[in-house]
Amino acid sequence: MSSAATHPQASPETAPKQKRSKLKWGILISTIALTLWVLIDLYAPRHTKMREFNADEVGRLEAAMWRSYYQKERLKLFNQLSELLRTQYRLPFIRSNVVAYHAAKAAFVFKDGHNRSDYEKALPNLINFYTEIRKVSDVDFAIEKAAKLELEWWIIHRERKQHAAGDLDRWLAELAAELYQIPAERLLEHAKLRAEAMTIRDDKAEAGGVTEADWQRIEELLQASWQSLYKTVQH
Repeated sequence: MSSAATHPQASPETAPKQKRSKLKWGILISTIALTLWVLIDLYAPRHTKMREFNADEVGRLEAAMWRSYYQKERLKLFNQLSELLRTQYRLPFIRSNVVAYHAAKAAFVFKDGHNRSDYEKALPNLINFYTEIRKVSDVDFAIEKAAKLELEWWIIHRERKQHAAGDLDRWLAELAAELYQIPAERLLEHAKLRAEAMTIRDDKAEAGGVTEADWQRIEELLQASWQSLYKTVQH
């Protein structure tokens, strides 16, 4: 009996069908794996030690975000904000982008505002932002209070010429006090350094423009601010 009779040859259509079947299974398995990763990233329980963060990196990223915000580079701001959330709160990748969306949306709603009623339209997004932070936080802060404190210092900063010296410092300290559940008086150095960085940015912009040297100084002040907060919350 011939070899061909002993081992019948496969139909010419069999190999392409097998390849298509393998491709379909590969796509299906990859889709399931990707879906599981997304679901775990978004919804799996996570816990972050709020008092543990890299102060220098937080300061660097905050300075970079300010620059992107004032230069209206929205995509760049969004990416920097996502990175900040992964750095400061150790959020996973997809979740950091979802949470960044709430913060960025709030920032640009606020930026387009002209009065308090306009500014308050940013509050729902700030509440969403702090809701997500609270879900992972090991500190039991009040979500709505934190959101309102955040918005209030934004307003004071925007309307700084209508406020007494020290108002911005106080509200920045109050926000940090709520988030870390320690007395605001202990956070005044953090607040003052952060407010000083804002003042330099504002004054230089009004005088004609913020130089590279100015941005470097702003970054140094913000790093010092977050270093101060880090040291304070350890005790």
